[in-house]
Amino acid sequence: MTTSWKDRPYRGRRRADRTPLPRKAENTAVQSPTLSLFVLIATVGIIAYTLFLLNPANRGDWLPYSLVITAEVMLVTQALVTMWTILSGGIDPRDFAFHHSQERIFDAETIERNGLSSTPEFWPMFLNEKPISVDVFITVYGEALDTIQRTTAAAIAMRGEHITWILDDGGSDAVRDLAEDLGARYLRRLSSHGAKAGNINHALNIATGEYFAVFDADFVPKEDFLYETVPFFVDDKVAFVQTPQAYGNMTNLISSGAGFMQSVFYRFIQPGRNRFNAAFCVGTNVVFRRTAILDVDGISTDSKSEDIWTSLRLHERGWRSIYIPVTLAIGDAPETVEDYTKQQLRWASGGFEILMRKNPLSPRTHLTMDQRLQYMVTATHYLVAITPFMLLLVPPLEIYFDLRPVNLTVTWVTWLLFYLGFYGLQILLAFHTMGSFRFETLVMATVSFPIYLRAFINVFSGKEQKWHVTGAAGKRSSPFNFMIPQVLIFVFLFLTSIVAVYKDIGHQTVTLATAWNVTNTVVFGVFIVAALGEAHAARVAEPARPELYPTFGRRVAPVRTAAARPVIASAMPSAAMTAAATTRVDAQTTRRIAG
Repeated sequence: MTTSWKDRPYRGRRRADRTPLPRKAENTAVQSPTLSLFVLIATVGIIAYTLFLLNPANRGDWLPYSLVITAEVMLVTQALVTMWTILSGGIDPRDFAFHHSQERIFDAETIERNGLSSTPEFWPMFLNEKPISVDVFITVYGEALDTIQRTTAAAIAMRGEHITWILDDGGSDAVRDLAEDLGARYLRRLSSHGAKAGNINHALNIATGEYFAVFDADFVPKEDFLYETVPFFVDDKVAFVQTPQAYGNMTNLISSGAGFMQSVFYRFIQPGRNRFNAAFCVGTNVVFRRTAILDVDGISTDSKSEDIWTSLRLHERGWRSIYIPVTLAIGDAPETVEDYTKQQLRWASGGFEILMRKNPLSPRTHLTMDQRLQYMVTATHYLVAITPFMLLLVPPLEIYFDLRPVNLTVTWVTWLLFYLGFYGLQILLAFHTMGSFRFETLVMATVSFPIYLRAFINVFSGKEQKWHVTGAAGKRSSPFNFMIPQVLIFVFLFLTSIVAVYKDIGHQTVTLATAWNVTNTVVFGVFIVAALGEAHAARVAEPARPELYPTFGRRVAPVRTAAARPVIASAMPSAAMTAAATTRVDAQTTRRIAG
């Protein structure tokens, strides 16, 4: 049976027989007793493993022991805080004020009186009984035209009156023409200063909406994105509402590994940070309050990770953030080694910048203690991700130099039991989170440390990190241009495995060092094979890309060639441009009607 707009929530008098139940946040797993049990058991395993390592009677040779202790202390600390954050979750941020605001965000009489029943993208929205204005920014910098088209059409079709803008830092006439065809506004700067942050700040000089949503060019929003996020702003202290990054293209090792690596963060850690008012913006699929951004002098341009820095400044000023674990947009994970490397390099650089330039634990930071701890975990996340490098060195030290991290009296079975108490239980937790064990995640987490080492060195030396867009169009380089360290490490591990197997045959026993080193070799080998496949695919004609994104039951916005020509603005917009940009060009969208 087809449902009409009247079957959906609207503002004003409600029909009892058509009142829909409020949509629950998709975080029921956070409240799951099974998850809590997993977390508690994993915490016990972490503590047991730590006590085993710190026991002086178990200490082995100083070099491998130092490597293991340094790596594992960092991992244990991060794991314990992560467990605490997950256990702190489970509170749905959708309180009574949200639901009351959401059910009154659309006004039935206004919609009927103006003949907008069949065009929900033009329904006026209300907060606190007052009409509001919303801008939607799609940031563009060289992405494929069909990608931009898909996102723009979906953004225009979102339920609730809004103006959709394409913010083109790529300076493409084809994108300008696409904006005109779809009926979106178009903005172009004379320079790309400040990268994405500068692009948004420039748009704020033109657009005048009280709230603005931001989407990367490859994230396709659902029809109800505004309906699910805007009602939170009934609280005057809410600065932004963030939703997850979800991906529709997890089709190979790189994209699957990159996507699943973030599953725990978006499903459990970010919701837990709501408890501490420390959930931060991730740069896309987010709605901001304009006055909050103006209060911190715009989106931060001091870093390529403008999202985290802007969040930190907002929290320092006392603003509130909201994260809802509801998938409201689907985008692209990096599919190539080049895209993945550049994405992770930029993200890691942002974390290290916070660590080195603004220590979250400093008393000069105007944050609560809970917020300081959460931002410190964020700042050190990629530092912890370097630890696989130290652990990779432990087996070769035993194979070549007979140096062991633990005492000879400790059997490999005992070591393995405590080791599995730490890592095995976390794998089970990940299994519970993602539904199965994801080998792709293990591979990408293991082989990525050269990227994070490079990011650390870049930030420490003050080297500028060039902005890169995931999935940008253009000629691709060989994946091996971006993975020379991984190739060299694979060769070293492979040769070491041969030596280890040869020695074990001579001793007629299998050592833990051999098994450990062979496992590392296989992990790096899988990554090398994936890169070979990518290089081969790049040499042949690329097939037509399948449609990976559902329509979510949404009508695609029709092409409106009769709309006014899009606005093209320079870095210093004139008064005429500002006036033109803030004028509604569609007869229906010019209405600002009070309830």
